[in-house]
Amino acid sequence: MSADSTMQTIKIAVGVCFVCSILVCTAAVGLESKQTANKTLDKIENILKAGDLYKAGIDPMQVYQDRIKSEFIDLKSGKVLTKDQYNEMINPKDFDIKKAAMSDEYGVAIDPGNDFAGIKRRPKYMQIYEVMKNDKIDEYIFPVYGKGLWSTMYGFLAISNDLETIEGITFYEHGETPGLGGEIDNPKWQAIWKGKRAFNDQGQVIIEVIKGKVDPSSPAADHQIDGLSGSTLTTRGVDNTVKYWLSDQGYGTYIEKLRKDKANEDV
Repeated sequence: MSADSTMQTIKIAVGVCFVCSILVCTAAVGLESKQTANKTLDKIENILKAGDLYKAGIDPMQVYQDRIKSEFIDLKSGKVLTKDQYNEMINPKDFDIKKAAMSDEYGVAIDPGNDFAGIKRRPKYMQIYEVMKNDKIDEYIFPVYGKGLWSTMYGFLAISNDLETIEGITFYEHGETPGLGGEIDNPKWQAIWKGKRAFNDQGQVIIEVIKGKVDPSSPAADHQIDGLSGSTLTTRGVDNTVKYWLSDQGYGTYIEKLRKDKANEDV
């Protein structure tokens, strides 16, 4: 092959690569808004599923707007942020847990001794969701995340307004093994959580994802969840994740504040 032929081949290859790269970039830009919308819709659907509000044929956005109220809380103090404290980072539309956690201003490093969820950092403020019914709060839905076997698992945990009973759990992002740890997506396994006790009468976290099956005759059955078959580390990761976020490291201070407010109302 002559030098001219070789050079011509290279020019054609470069030209094809250039055209393909332009097409790929154009497609990526064109689809970005649709991908963002789909991601938002998936997140909303998972919020509704955690709160047992998702039914076939519903309009998720409409149900979300009608039934869900969003708040931001300071995890350390348990206080609800006022609207004048919202900003570019802390706002219902664009809040990003990952960005907030990694931010010097809005994130905080977790002491290794307390980091049983294995996440290293968390946001100082978290967006939570209140399920409204007849103008009263019926449930609280909390974002949770923690380390599984292969990935960080992101999901939602719903607690009844009795501040004790779990209403549901979902995971909207993870990289666990399909058929094993990936069974955290299985609706049958998620359904086991509904009605389980997250706290005892003293407000201590008692929910537990165990290895193997729960013994229905055990006194602990009301707060135990079946482990995932063949996936010990993912099971342990879910257990640690839920315990972390229900503890004082996560939403514990806020939940305790709700309990005191509720007790004062009942007096």
